[in-house]
Amino acid sequence: MLSVHSVAGQVLVLQLALVVLLVVAAGVALALQAQQASLEEAEQRSAIAALAFAHAPGTAAAMQSADPTARLQPRAEEARKEAGLDYLVAFSPSGIRWTHPNPQLIGKQVPGGYAPALAGRTVTSTSRSAFGRAVDTTVPVKDPHSRIVGLVAAGIKVQRTNEWALQRLPLLIGSAAGALVIGVGGVALVSRRLRRQTHGLDPAEMTRMYDHHDAVLHAVREGVLIIGSDGRLLLANDEARRLLDLPDDAEHRRVTELGLEPGTAALLASGRAATDEVHPAGDRLIAMNIRPTAPYGGPAGTAVTLRDTTELQALTGKAEVAQRRLKLLYDAGMRIGSTLDVARTAEELASVAVPRFADVVSVELLEPVLRGDEPTGEHAPMRRLAVRGVPEDSAAYRVGERIRFVPGSPITAGIAGARPVLVRDLRAEHAWRAQDPVDTQRILDNGIRSLIAVPLRARGVVLGLANFWRAETSEVFGAEDLSFAEELAARAAVSIDNARRYTREHATTITLQRSLLPRALPEQSALEVAHRYLPAQAGVGGDWFDLIPLPGARVALVVGDVVGHGLHAAATMGRLRTAVLNFSALDLPPDELLGHLDELVSHIDTDEARTDGMGADGEGGEPAGRPRDHLHPAGTTPDEASADGAAGGPAPHTVPGPDGSPPSGAPPALDASPEQSPDPDTSPLGDEVLVGDSSTGITGATCLYVIYDPVAGRVTLARAGHPGPALVRPDGSVSFPDVPVSPPLGLGGGLPVETVDLPLPEGSRLVLYTDGLIEDRERDIDTGLELLRSTLADAPDRSPEQTCTAVLDAMLPPHPSDDIALLVARTKLLAPDRIAEWEVPSDPAAVGPVRAACMRTLQTWGLDEIGFTTELILSELITNAIRYGTQPIRVRLLHDRALICEVSDGTSASPHLRRAATTDEGGRGLFLVAQFAQRWGTRYTPSGKVIWTEQTLDGMRAPGGPEDGGIDTLLDRWDEPAL
Repeated sequence: MLSVHSVAGQVLVLQLALVVLLVVAAGVALALQAQQASLEEAEQRSAIAALAFAHAPGTAAAMQSADPTARLQPRAEEARKEAGLDYLVAFSPSGIRWTHPNPQLIGKQVPGGYAPALAGRTVTSTSRSAFGRAVDTTVPVKDPHSRIVGLVAAGIKVQRTNEWALQRLPLLIGSAAGALVIGVGGVALVSRRLRRQTHGLDPAEMTRMYDHHDAVLHAVREGVLIIGSDGRLLLANDEARRLLDLPDDAEHRRVTELGLEPGTAALLASGRAATDEVHPAGDRLIAMNIRPTAPYGGPAGTAVTLRDTTELQALTGKAEVAQRRLKLLYDAGMRIGSTLDVARTAEELASVAVPRFADVVSVELLEPVLRGDEPTGEHAPMRRLAVRGVPEDSAAYRVGERIRFVPGSPITAGIAGARPVLVRDLRAEHAWRAQDPVDTQRILDNGIRSLIAVPLRARGVVLGLANFWRAETSEVFGAEDLSFAEELAARAAVSIDNARRYTREHATTITLQRSLLPRALPEQSALEVAHRYLPAQAGVGGDWFDLIPLPGARVALVVGDVVGHGLHAAATMGRLRTAVLNFSALDLPPDELLGHLDELVSHIDTDEARTDGMGADGEGGEPAGRPRDHLHPAGTTPDEASADGAAGGPAPHTVPGPDGSPPSGAPPALDASPEQSPDPDTSPLGDEVLVGDSSTGITGATCLYVIYDPVAGRVTLARAGHPGPALVRPDGSVSFPDVPVSPPLGLGGGLPVETVDLPLPEGSRLVLYTDGLIEDRERDIDTGLELLRSTLADAPDRSPEQTCTAVLDAMLPPHPSDDIALLVARTKLLAPDRIAEWEVPSDPAAVGPVRAACMRTLQTWGLDEIGFTTELILSELITNAIRYGTQPIRVRLLHDRALICEVSDGTSASPHLRRAATTDEGGRGLFLVAQFAQRWGTRYTPSGKVIWTEQTLDGMRAPGGPEDGGIDTLLDRWDEPAL
């Protein structure tokens, strides 16, 4: 028997009480549930029987017969017996019984309580009846006209439902008894097992044994670990936690997850026996003894004892210091200079040195360095960029604050001589304290006692200063620390100088790009335009856009992309944009313009490829296949290339000096290998690494060119390797017009470019973009187009500005790898009442009537001020068309931001402006047109040509016009007698 004084006995009694209580509670719950189930069954049976009898054929007719009792009583009794009911009563709406199991109650009044049934509802309730308390269901009986002709009530006595529940009681009692037996058996087995594990000890004895074991375990000065067969730590005493610096939740975790040294963790997890094996654990050397526990009656695992042998460090201290310094230098080489950002590089230097070398590190750089400029020899203020080791508000100068060092201080002398400065005790350095008594006292109050200040020097130029501070709780800086700090600063200086040069080149590239992109779009009336341009985070690219007004109130939209990033891509973009502007000035259709642009790019690529194969003296250059990392730009001499490099262009090829070192002023390396000692005066790489090789061609450029005519309401499109536009119609539907794609510029090979001509309703939106908007490293082009479609379709009534914002909000990737150019234009139509057109017969006599009609139109438009000038221009243009052209001859006036006069004919012969001699009888007409019109030109059409002029609506133009008496000046240019 188990004693109630033992742990097992006490647990047994408690568990038995709990089992009995649970079984009793379960039995009561089952009994109540059975009773409830019986009551619900009675309700269902009474409802089914009442409904079945009420809806049975003939029931309603019997209730309406002369003797309902005779017809219903036999049927009711038969149905009652078959359904096992106590009663089945049919009665009239007034409550007179027609049927009843007791014939004496037939014809008697039914007690009240059936009013809800008279309202047409089926009512089930538990109530008093002639048979006692019963479950009753009353159902109304309706005739075909839905009138209630009687009611049927079916009932079962509650006493019978209780009898049904009692019939289930043996099963419930048996189930509870079985559960009790199983529970008691389980409790007995558990208690027996617990008795074996506790050896029958009572709680007091177990507590004393555990306290004694715990006191001995934690009092010994050796670490003790118990590790399970699965490699999990089961037990660790206080000494083991101290020696291995274990976390608080170390127990029950795998030893490989406790942050131990890899060798130490591997030995502990291996389970093999070991004797006095020494392994590092943080800054300690631990001797370990490992033995298996299974042979001693315990479960499989290992017992480990640890002994601190840190005294051995006294013999190997210098070697360990050197090893740590080498590891720190290695980490510095890997972590410093991870980005080409000056501030980030300064922060990396500070974070590497704290706390492994210094308690606090601050980095200050000269202000020209932050702008990407190379510091001059003049003493310039510094700006603190990084502080590590103390809160920012406890530093003498906060990050971003300007710093000037007092002349005569040791730091100022160190900067001037480009040499490091060691101050062992700052409290005794009065010159250092004099530069800022308040803030230097704050440093001392924070416990800082020792300082090493090292100038950051690269290529012989001081870029800034790195300050390493140690608190009074750390060892004072020594001579070895000084040399190590100098080496660490030298590595950082190379990275800072690379970042500075990248900043300079990046600023130069951005400046160039911004100067080449349109600063503001020209004014015009054909389109409402909005645009966005976002450069890539990786560097400035070659995307561009443009809006170019064309004659006849038309507008050209251009979007292009030059593959690549850097200065060369930006410069190439400028060349292509200029070429497009020049070709547009010729009023070429889109297909011809792209054809000329493709030919131009091919010539440029050919010229550059030919120049790349020549040396500076015109001879053949480097052999094919040899890297051109240090070639100066094509077409320049080494001296010119050097000048270009100073201005932000590619670096020249440098020639080493007699001792193998590069010449003065050569650019530094982009990176310093951890295995190499960085030399601030070396420069293995040129600037082209930062800005790209400017000698490469521009193959890979793409372009989309669109011309919109607000008079005809049509748009003409052509593209060369560029994504097609998106079209949003006024009804909100979005489509991508099928514009035939031609090869990228420079790859067309003279193939013709195809165009598409589309009618556009007023209010349509054209969305032009570069591939950086729809394509990214994490998004393919199909996904991007579908996202663009859904974004544009969300709100069809957006303005172009709102459309640009919505598109960029939805589609801009977190880190754009390519430039994004976006141009949204909403179309307008020139009002019909601002357009006038006439057919002109080939008869000089027709000039007068057409001219008179034009003047009447100008009066209607309120342009009387320019009537005389317009009459003169039209007379000359119409006369020339009749004299030299062929039919059809048409005249068209457009009232836009300017007055546009167009005279078209069926010939392609173009007139040329010339200065007539005094003896010539003609040749002065176009000269007069050019003098009086603001602009004029010729546009060719498939059926002929159009000569057009533009005049300002207020008649203003350069002096010499007719309104300021300039007509006399013009006439005075010819000698009247000669005329």
